[in-house]
Amino acid sequence: MPLMEHLLHANELYSESFRMGRLPRTPRLQLAILTCMDSRIDPDRILGLQEGDAHVIRNAGGRASDDAIRSLVISYRLLGTREFLVVHHTDCGMQRISNDRMHQDLLTDLGADVSDVDFLPISDPDETVRADVDAIRTSPMVRPDINVHGFVYDVATGRLREVV
Repeated sequence: MPLMEHLLHANELYSESFRMGRLPRTPRLQLAILTCMDSRIDPDRILGLQEGDAHVIRNAGGRASDDAIRSLVISYRLLGTREFLVVHHTDCGMQRISNDRMHQDLLTDLGADVSDVDFLPISDPDETVRADVDAIRTSPMVRPDINVHGFVYDVATGRLREVV
């Protein structure tokens, strides 16, 4: 079965028993999670969450980019979250890239000069968690009473480790 056909069939089965259509827009736990798009990370299972418990913002590396911070600001200003988790992980693909390499690859492959783009590579997950937590806490758009916590998820063990 072709992939798209499989996905649409799975959605049809899901929708037959779907009973969450009346969940409020605001997350039940007043929680927003910023994490990596890595397919090995399932924030709901890792943290024991259900639909409607939290906002989950994902990008490559789980980095506190301008757009991720924009989403966190919308989450607390309009939708009531009061706690943010930043979750990076071990064995992240963003540890295998550099800005220079990405700039050169895109120039070579597409002729695109993207030398002004920061791809936010990761050298050390603990270090980038600290940097991203700090970027969120010190953003002029984030209230000082929003709690921001940082973690590294170990993809080999399934454990979260808090980064202080």
